[in-house]
Amino acid sequence: MKKKKTLLNDQDFKRIITRISHEIIEKHKGTKNLALVGIQTRGDFLAKRIADQIKQIEKVTIPVGSMDINMYRDDWTKISRQPTVRPSNIPFSVDGIDIILVDDVLFTGRTIRAAMDALLDFGRPSRIELAILIDRGHRELPIQPDYKGISINTEHDDMINVLVVEHDQKDLVYMEQD
Repeated sequence: MKKKKTLLNDQDFKRIITRISHEIIEKHKGTKNLALVGIQTRGDFLAKRIADQIKQIEKVTIPVGSMDINMYRDDWTKISRQPTVRPSNIPFSVDGIDIILVDDVLFTGRTIRAAMDALLDFGRPSRIELAILIDRGHRELPIQPDYKGISINTEHDDMINVLVVEHDQKDLVYMEQD
């Protein structure tokens, strides 16, 4: 039977979103020329939360998009014979702007590589950065977050489960270990 260990609760989520939002504003010296793109599914909700927090701080609405990367994955045939493909929604031009990709867990880096490939099909951003909630290590590609919630040491077979209130009725991150 797998052991479950809570990593983040709802208050931790709020603090991390607030901190990441402030870090983004500080690094970019405001919000000019900035947009967020969430990687479906939970990265999408996290991107909207960061945008909402930035709006509270700066009184500015920044563009937010959502992207499905399933057809860009190099392992989609291992995941499913028929991957579920949802529509991407990036209702703004990405050309020449700073895009921050947002996802829940950074593991091998392959999801982020796929997201960058997908994003480049929409245009040519001036810069791509990465914001993530959990960094669990075990990179297979040279990809690192620019903004992160927490780093956690994991074994390769551990499972990190992220629940968000918009999709799962509560905010919680837990790890399952053998």
